[in-house]
Amino acid sequence: MYGGEWVRLSIIIPVLNEGPKLAHYLSLLQGYREVGHEIILVDGGSTDATLRQAQGRVDKIVETDRGRARQMNAGAEQAQGEVLLFLHADTRLPENADGLIREALETGRVWGRFDVRLSGQAWLLRVIETFMNWRSCLTGMATGDQAMFVLREAFVHLGGFADIPLMEDLELSRRLKRISAPCCLRPRVITSSRRWETRGVLRTVLLMWGLRLAWFFGVSAARLHRIYYR
Repeated sequence: MYGGEWVRLSIIIPVLNEGPKLAHYLSLLQGYREVGHEIILVDGGSTDATLRQAQGRVDKIVETDRGRARQMNAGAEQAQGEVLLFLHADTRLPENADGLIREALETGRVWGRFDVRLSGQAWLLRVIETFMNWRSCLTGMATGDQAMFVLREAFVHLGGFADIPLMEDLELSRRLKRISAPCCLRPRVITSSRRWETRGVLRTVLLMWGLRLAWFFGVSAARLHRIYYR
């Protein structure tokens, strides 16, 4: 698609009260800025040191209402890159992620994601991440933990993320699949397992499976959001 030419990424990071850890997360991305990619941090109303930690470590800071879909859309509106990469603050990209994305999009597809590895050491997390990667490859659906990337032109054409409080990543995947299958990149992003460890690994897995199954059968994202944060 690009004939081997350099492609600029806009790395869009939605945050809310990431606090002192944010400086470390952002430090891991500075190499991408050095070669011309941009980092856009979108804050949803943090009340801690998040914005202070981001100063000097990102190219743009966007402040908007809370909500991951809303925040990522706000970041995309400010993006200058040809490719949008939506990244959780606590997710670490594999080496040469920009080159991997460029090569993937040269196949003619318009979007994709990486395989994921969870940061914790519990054996059950190895099972969970393996299942996540298999499921994503088989269904063509991607989650935010997998560092979704998409051509900005295609993202704009589809109207971006739906303004829903949960499942915005799966909903966008469903629409993107109508344009092309995803690029399923085997190199792994490393994403924090704190969600599983805080709530209990097995309990969180069962909850997420139940929520996704309910969404598949038409339960509204608003209702699922209430269940998730109950």
